[in-house]
Amino acid sequence: MLSVVRLSSVAVSLLLVLGVDALDNGLARTPPMGWISWERYRCQLDCKNFPDECISEGLYMRMADALVKYGYRDLGYVHVNIDDCWPKLVRDPKTNRLVADPQRFPSGIKALAKYMHDRGLKLGIYGDAGFLTCAGYPGSGLHVELDAETFAEWDVDMVKFDGCYVGENDIGEVYQNMSRALNKTGVPMLYSCEWPLYLNKLKPDYAKIAATCNIWRNYNDVDDNWDSVKTIMDFYAANQDAFVPYQGPGAFFDPDMLVLGDYGLSYDQSKAQLALWTIWASPLFMSNNVEAIERSIGQLLKNPHMIDMNQDSEGHMGKRVKVVNNVHIFARPILPKTGTSYSYGLAFVNRNEGGGPTTVSITAANCGLTDSNGYALTDIFDGNKPVGVVGPKDVVEVTVNPTGAVLLKATLNGAK
Repeated sequence: MLSVVRLSSVAVSLLLVLGVDALDNGLARTPPMGWISWERYRCQLDCKNFPDECISEGLYMRMADALVKYGYRDLGYVHVNIDDCWPKLVRDPKTNRLVADPQRFPSGIKALAKYMHDRGLKLGIYGDAGFLTCAGYPGSGLHVELDAETFAEWDVDMVKFDGCYVGENDIGEVYQNMSRALNKTGVPMLYSCEWPLYLNKLKPDYAKIAATCNIWRNYNDVDDNWDSVKTIMDFYAANQDAFVPYQGPGAFFDPDMLVLGDYGLSYDQSKAQLALWTIWASPLFMSNNVEAIERSIGQLLKNPHMIDMNQDSEGHMGKRVKVVNNVHIFARPILPKTGTSYSYGLAFVNRNEGGGPTTVSITAANCGLTDSNGYALTDIFDGNKPVGVVGPKDVVEVTVNPTGAVLLKATLNGAK
């Protein structure tokens, strides 16, 4: 497998001093995209009364077919990820291996992986660093190598590794052990961690985490409501200076699933969540019913200009640069660039709850647009429509709906 270079030279030197075994799978060079079941479907096990919502192979097959049918796969949404509650409550008594619930997954996980691969998709599976998963199913804490081998034999493409039922003093060791075990299989499996999420007294060592995981969760699970999106936004903005140095190709902070297309977010709030995840270069994992996404929300999720920005090959995480009239302004360096000057993505997220749209003004330089060659602005959510050209001293003026967002691209003039 390919060796992954994902950190600055300073961070790499630190890893060598620490003696950390780095994840070696060549994956997640840009933020991964796809679908995951948890937020929408949780641990629904009643397949008799809820046949279209229970955690079963049928659910994942239908979502896979919808990703293909409605064009999501062709835009990069290729991961279909199983979450908690998929196995039997006990391991196989003879082999100690995990076993998929035979009533809900009668074909088995390997067959489900083939179903995905035949459609140009990838299958993800869920495990836990503790002795049980969060929902009480068998964890991997005492069976790390065996479970890694099992996932590899099943042709799994991604492993989401949760952190319930393990002490925070031990959790880092288990996450690193699974990273080594996945490497040892020789099968590239994207490794999604929740290591820092479970640290309360201990400070996360992001150099070590970034060397161990492809993506990782830091904060509470997202819920299907605007308040949840706001708390994630506040957490990332408050900790951005600690986060930014450790993100890049192969290693991305994960603020959790996209809930637009579910029940709780308005159209404007859906734009806000998507704008934030784009500016942060976050994984784009939907958790919704792909078969029933409203056309307007589908257009947001499939916006090619948004996807291009999210998937920028350098993977820089954007930062909040200013708050004006309760509109939070974020900026992210993106390609193309000339010399040391980048183009930028700019997100304006209105935290006002009502009273009509809010107009804000900010100088281009305060958004990082400092190159004297100037920048051409386009509105990503309005078909990449041109909205003007600015130099560092010029003012960028934006009007944003309550709880909504505007996402701009500022392309450096003359950049290639």
